[in-house]
Amino acid sequence: MEKDFTTKATFLLFLAIVIFLNALGLFNDIMEIDGALYASISKQIEGGDNWLYLWAEGAEWLDKPHLPFWLAAGSFKLFGISAFSYKLPSFLFFIVSIFYCYKLSASLYSQKIAQLATLIYATALHTVICNFDGKVEIYLTAFIIGATYHLYKALNKNWCWHLLAAALFCACAIMTKGIFSTVIFASGFIIYWIKTKQWHEFLNPKWYLLILLTLIFILPELYALYTQFDLHPEKLIFGGTHVSGLRFFFWDSQFGRFFNNGPIKGSGDLTFFTHTTLWAFLPWSILLIIAVFKIFSRKNISTSNNLSWIIGGSAMISFLMFSLSKFQLPHYIVSIFPHFAIISAFYMIEVATEKILRKINLFQSFLILLLIISITWIIVTYQFDSISWFVITIGIALTCIFCYKSENLLTAIAVKNIGFALILSIFLNCLFYPSLLQYQSGMMAAKWLNLNHISEPITFSKSGSSSFHFYYKGKVIYNNNPRFTYDSTTKNPMFYFASIGDLRALKKDSSHLTILKTFPQFRVSQLNIQFLNHLSRSKTLDTFAIAKIR
Repeated sequence: MEKDFTTKATFLLFLAIVIFLNALGLFNDIMEIDGALYASISKQIEGGDNWLYLWAEGAEWLDKPHLPFWLAAGSFKLFGISAFSYKLPSFLFFIVSIFYCYKLSASLYSQKIAQLATLIYATALHTVICNFDGKVEIYLTAFIIGATYHLYKALNKNWCWHLLAAALFCACAIMTKGIFSTVIFASGFIIYWIKTKQWHEFLNPKWYLLILLTLIFILPELYALYTQFDLHPEKLIFGGTHVSGLRFFFWDSQFGRFFNNGPIKGSGDLTFFTHTTLWAFLPWSILLIIAVFKIFSRKNISTSNNLSWIIGGSAMISFLMFSLSKFQLPHYIVSIFPHFAIISAFYMIEVATEKILRKINLFQSFLILLLIISITWIIVTYQFDSISWFVITIGIALTCIFCYKSENLLTAIAVKNIGFALILSIFLNCLFYPSLLQYQSGMMAAKWLNLNHISEPITFSKSGSSSFHFYYKGKVIYNNNPRFTYDSTTKNPMFYFASIGDLRALKKDSSHLTILKTFPQFRVSQLNIQFLNHLSRSKTLDTFAIAKIR
């Protein structure tokens, strides 16, 4: 029997809070590596006349499809080049993903399950992190859950409009992450048809029309790849010539990474996404594990619940695909967070007993306590400049969380977990990340140059600092030589941004090199205990500098 969750007014209040806590990341700078790299690629598209070519660090770039870069470049055209403009399109598609998570849950189950599933998805830790970073997985998640909803609606008689919408979302997913993204939503329907013995669906003409429409909608991506790479076999890509952009798109970027025989390789671990989910889906991860075991171990599942296989089958096959892949990154799992959220919400409302919910409620209180202890340890160890405002804010939030009394256990659990996400988001977006980004030397150097109205071309020694190119308003010249050199024939002063080591080597060739400003450098996307400890932090830092040579 379905349990009551909350009133419509309370749900809308909760929804406003979770949208707010995800929106906090819009007002921060962009973190390296991926975010700053993609932002700089989008900046080059906006600044040039050719929207078909992708460039990164002074070289033509073949890795990801074009759609996220086109969307970010379009935002730059409308609102100017800034971190906010870069993150805005992905945040808007996050809102789209919330909408479709709700619509799909309500269509498959009920409004109460839809409300809870939406809140679970929007408060999961890695959802919040991806919204801070403006990752392409937010786009992908919106396209996948949108395609799934319209495919489900296309099962019925009035399928024309929904099939067209499903094809468009499917094409957008492919133009965001590649053809493997279709596995995420298609697998659930295939398992559902097999489970219900609907063999005729495999020969239904409308699904072949769906494939045809999808191929038509991805033609802009195919044309861009063909124009940049296939028409120019002489270009040096991945250390060789005769590289086909179309082959890379359909094979090497997907099957090549999966089997580890393409130009971009990794080292897969079967357990990687298991332990990743434990932290990435916080504060709901333990609940998800219980839900998966309880729901799919039930011997008698009614025929009406066979539709659950559209979500459960999709999540299962996708998780298995991610785990078997040889190229793995934590944010890949975000694309099936709506599926995880729907499974968790279905379990809490339809399956879990009051006794289990009481235990879950108690455990969520323990999680909040653990969060406060962890944040306190980081604050003491890191030594932030100012924390009084943060302590007051968190104190108010904790008071509201633990003073809120509700006889409805589902609402009590939701309040604790939304509070968990809100506290963590305020800490990350308003205190932790802004401090970390001060050690992103490329961004800080570019801001210093802009502030001092230096707009001369800057020769840039490769350091993986895409943030310098994104934030600097002047021209960037990439130096790809193994040894960092300068043109001694020029009469005008030259400006360089490089590590102190490279500049010292350059100093031997020129007695007229002047260090204008130095900047501490640490790869903030790969934190360690030594960096977090203010006593040992200096030992982990590199130094980069702006230098001038006459």
